[in-house]
Amino acid sequence: MRNNELQKRCPARGFLARLHAPIATCLVMLGAGMLSAVALAASPANGKSPAGSGQQEAAAASGFVGSDTCATCHEGEAKGFASNPHTKMALMHGSNGATCENCHGAGKAHVDGGGDVTKIFNPAKATPKQIDEKCLGCHAGAHPNFDRSPHAKAGVSCISCHSVHKSEDQTKLLKTAEPKLCFQCHSDVKPQFNMVSHHKVNEGVVTCSDCHDIHGTFGNNNLKSTADQNAICTKCHTETRGPFVYEHAAVKAEGCMGCHTPHGSQNARLLNMPNVNTLCNQCHSPVAAATVHGMNAGSSELAPCTSCHTFIHGSNLNQAFLR
Repeated sequence: MRNNELQKRCPARGFLARLHAPIATCLVMLGAGMLSAVALAASPANGKSPAGSGQQEAAAASGFVGSDTCATCHEGEAKGFASNPHTKMALMHGSNGATCENCHGAGKAHVDGGGDVTKIFNPAKATPKQIDEKCLGCHAGAHPNFDRSPHAKAGVSCISCHSVHKSEDQTKLLKTAEPKLCFQCHSDVKPQFNMVSHHKVNEGVVTCSDCHDIHGTFGNNNLKSTADQNAICTKCHTETRGPFVYEHAAVKAEGCMGCHTPHGSQNARLLNMPNVNTLCNQCHSPVAAATVHGMNAGSSELAPCTSCHTFIHGSNLNQAFLR
């Protein structure tokens, strides 16, 4: 009776009484949880941290042994790997970058087998497709078109040009520097750079990769892809870039190679033909009739067209590109 009267006088007291049991239960559970956390955080008797122990157990379970184990036998490769870009990636990401086993696979079976070569991935004995798949596992973002490239289709794998352990070029890990590396296969192109008019590739001013994306593009001959395909040329030949008020249609339609040979030519200015007028008449022969341009053999015996039509790549002043 008295309790009922008290509840009627003070309704809040009854409400608190009903909450008392759940709160007490929660407090007990909270205390137990805190004790468990303290126990887990405490170091075990052997002095190893639980986190480190867990990582070691996970590594052992997955078959990885770590780069230090690899170095006990492959000391020469390990020493030379210190300045390798792959090692720098590992250091940048707290040993989570590229290490021996990222490329060669888990090494536990190899070690347990006393160095059994059949239980480790060896790129030197793998097929080009297997090698490419291994490398593109990390580098696919940088080279998304490699599978469609002429090199991949011809069975030229990544290690045909690159050497992870023994490279002369530490930036791109090339076996040897351009253009010597490219000429090992493209021997038909090499003589063109010895012609009278040529891009200065042998002189070291220009490299093959300045114009070509060796890992594949949507263009012909692995030419680098740009919104304006002439940009491959005009990034160096800036005076021809434009835009111009009066554009030369041939430049926009056929591009630079409509008139020029890129590697080398026996003609001046890398032109496709020895005579400028003959080159121009390939497109402009109809305009020669009954004009000064029509004298003799289609103007081929006259002064060069560019003597008057000086700004042949485009002009801001004259529609006929006159000077």
